[in-house]
Amino acid sequence: MVLRITQYDDPILRQLGKDVTVFDEKLAKLAEDMVETMHGAEGIGLAAQQVSKALRFCVVEIPHNPEYPMTCIFDGKPLNPDLLMPLALANPEIEELPGDDMVYEEGCLSFPEIRGDVVRADRVRVHFSDLQGIEHSLECDGLLSRCIQHETDHLEGILFIDRMEPEVLAEIKPEVKELKRLTKKARKKEPRA
Repeated sequence: MVLRITQYDDPILRQLGKDVTVFDEKLAKLAEDMVETMHGAEGIGLAAQQVSKALRFCVVEIPHNPEYPMTCIFDGKPLNPDLLMPLALANPEIEELPGDDMVYEEGCLSFPEIRGDVVRADRVRVHFSDLQGIEHSLECDGLLSRCIQHETDHLEGILFIDRMEPEVLAEIKPEVKELKRLTKKARKKEPRA
């Protein structure tokens, strides 16, 4: 089922996610719905806060692109990242690894049509649990690393605009301000429980 994606300035986007403690069919269904929602929006990652759930949970799916190979070490063994996709991460913890930082233009499904350069570590190690609650370690670089960092930020209430240099943010400020206005207007129209 496709879920509604929360837009910038919806308060849930700033909420810290609670740890996932129950690994059951409900979590598996949430992962399935989030992947379907991500695909429908043509995204490569989606965090629980973006579908109105304050959980430490996200999904990512990086398309195969032979021009931009990615290194992937899963539980200590080299692995083709295509074999992991789509990837659901519960309670992810990021560790930046030595290497160069990378500047890349990012977008976000909660900020439609808005993009800007963000500096991130090129290589990370992420510790997480899968849908069965089994703990894993994934070391990766490139777009997979960037996507995981972006989605893990969401789980902490951090948005990609928070990571932008001031001059980059200044360039997109009018679009961000307009999105904030539209989100506020849409919230006023929502029925109250």
